[in-house]
Amino acid sequence: MQTLQEYKCPCCGGAIAFDSTLQKMKCPFCDTEFEMETLADYDSVLKNEASDDMSWESTAGAQWQEGEADGLRSYVCKSCGGEIVGDENTAATSCPFCGNPVVMMGQFSGALKPDLVIPFKLDKKAAKEGLKKHLTGKRFLPKIFKDQNHIDEIKGIYVPFWLFDTDVDAQVRYRATNIRTWSDSDYNYTETSHFMVHRGGSVGFEHVPVDGSSKMADDLMESIEPYDFSEALDFQTAYLAGYLADKYDVTAEESIERANQRVKRSTEEAFAGTVQGYSTVTAENSSVQFHGGKARYALYPVWLLNTTWNGNQYTFAMNGQTGKFVGDLPVDKAAASLWTIMLAAIFAAVTYGGAWLLHLIGLI
Repeated sequence: MQTLQEYKCPCCGGAIAFDSTLQKMKCPFCDTEFEMETLADYDSVLKNEASDDMSWESTAGAQWQEGEADGLRSYVCKSCGGEIVGDENTAATSCPFCGNPVVMMGQFSGALKPDLVIPFKLDKKAAKEGLKKHLTGKRFLPKIFKDQNHIDEIKGIYVPFWLFDTDVDAQVRYRATNIRTWSDSDYNYTETSHFMVHRGGSVGFEHVPVDGSSKMADDLMESIEPYDFSEALDFQTAYLAGYLADKYDVTAEESIERANQRVKRSTEEAFAGTVQGYSTVTAENSSVQFHGGKARYALYPVWLLNTTWNGNQYTFAMNGQTGKFVGDLPVDKAAASLWTIMLAAIFAAVTYGGAWLLHLIGLI
């Protein structure tokens, strides 16, 4: 068995958890509030406390086969004695028997400790409201999906991120065009002029995030950016109480390629913004050199919501700090087809009406 960390209220003995609204630890039983600073020393004391050793000898049960349980970790809840089973990356959860929030301290040993954490500012109620707003005003969303939508699962989870800082020297070559059109009584003319444009300079990047969890889709995590890094705090395990948390299973070294792609793309886009006066601008080649690159390990707050409809699962994500909400939705194909037909009919009517008007005035 590995070690669990529970934060007990010294007033009533209940399990305390981080309150995203108060930005403090709070006991849900007696409403006592605790400043985060007061738990820093408490953390170090609790880490050194020895757990009970009450071993039993038993021949019950079969032996695990080789490799069968390699990805599992088991813990004993200090409140009710129930056994909690999680995978090798689960760092915080709640006891399925008594509901007490627990932090799995052993998960951080032997791995890198997070440098920073952005605490949750929005609660579960805000996540549900975010889904409701996300479903509002969607023209092609099936009405039955909106009216009968039921959330299968909603969970607040601290997702591991690698934050990359670097200075960049870059040279970028763009292909630009200017397009001019005109007409006479016989023909329509289009003239396209092509240009080669060079841009170069230096730009600095800070806190470029790449999620360090293989469970999370990179595009989903990038869609709920940005986070306000000014609210990042030094990591304390107490912030995890009451939420799920994963430790990284994708290393900083394995995340470098995606960080490189994000930095290079952002550099090209930033320089492209200085290329003015053209109809189109496309980056053809870029050369970037990084200086002073470094990475830090942080935990960012994310609300994940899952719902099932017509046999398909839909996953939504909300930034637990800013409330930005994303997620794919089903499409009412009948409504979409009807809308397409209506647009085609309107276009045909306008075209016919314009042609008839030109005919009446003798232009055609």
